[in-house]
Amino acid sequence: MPQPRMMLVVTGDDFGYCPRRNQGIVDCFQAGGISNVSLLVNGSAAKQAADLAKRHNIPIGLHANLSEGIPVCPSLQQSSTLVNQHGFFHGKMGFRQALKRGELSMKQVELELRAQVGLFVELNGHLPEHMDGHQHVHVLPEVREVFAKVVSDLRIPYTRVPVEPGLYSCPWIPAHLHKFYKQVEKDALDAIPVFRRHGIRWPDVYLGLTTMGQNMSIPSLHRALSYALAANPSSSTSSSVQGSHQPVVTAELMVHPGYPSHPKEGGCGEGPDDFSQSADRQHELSVLKDPSVLALYCQERVQLCAFRDL
Repeated sequence: MPQPRMMLVVTGDDFGYCPRRNQGIVDCFQAGGISNVSLLVNGSAAKQAADLAKRHNIPIGLHANLSEGIPVCPSLQQSSTLVNQHGFFHGKMGFRQALKRGELSMKQVELELRAQVGLFVELNGHLPEHMDGHQHVHVLPEVREVFAKVVSDLRIPYTRVPVEPGLYSCPWIPAHLHKFYKQVEKDALDAIPVFRRHGIRWPDVYLGLTTMGQNMSIPSLHRALSYALAANPSSSTSSSVQGSHQPVVTAELMVHPGYPSHPKEGGCGEGPDDFSQSADRQHELSVLKDPSVLALYCQERVQLCAFRDL
């Protein structure tokens, strides 16, 4: 490939969720469809996932989870503000509602985040190369301050800022998801000064909301890449092509490939959810492995990489 116009980290989220998701993510990595993974350490197949990452030399970071399943920190599993009466996290929307009502202890959030990093190190033998949030919890008010402190204290260099160019002109996203994504973007924009203050880095551009599930296709990926390439590089990860003043855009594409979870197999303590059992997981896997996608990367001079390469 000629000199790249973009360095793209393609991250397979939810590694460790179940054996079938793990296998699909590994198959995708081996086919060149992803270049990085984000591990759920409270996932039922987290140990298997870490072993697979070591075996196949897959770059790996932490998918910090405060919304699904059971906490990692033992002292928070029975009685804490982070769990419901059954000992499970409050859920994607339940966590947000409890936060809005002022019911969550940020001290307990910090304990859990540090416990998850500790388990990650135990499983992998090293710190995460990056740390983001399952269901985007890391950019929420109050949480982002604690998250940034933990990431900075532990010198984890990179995170994710979910602000996607072209999102609001995307015709195929339904109204209820547009509303959720708009709030995610607002929270992410508010998190930027917090992350900057703590010296945390992230790629210039985030992609993945417009290409999720059945919305992933060669045309939708091409559209997303076009928006990203049109972005003006501004973050500290940007670099210039050697011998030229043209900046190289850095980007992360969030994806969720896998084989659909079997009922009652997987999850983070409550069994697999509909998202993981959906045929959408295998659809993403098929598109990402399609030689046409790799040809598209070559055509647009997009080089896949890990966070460590930015």
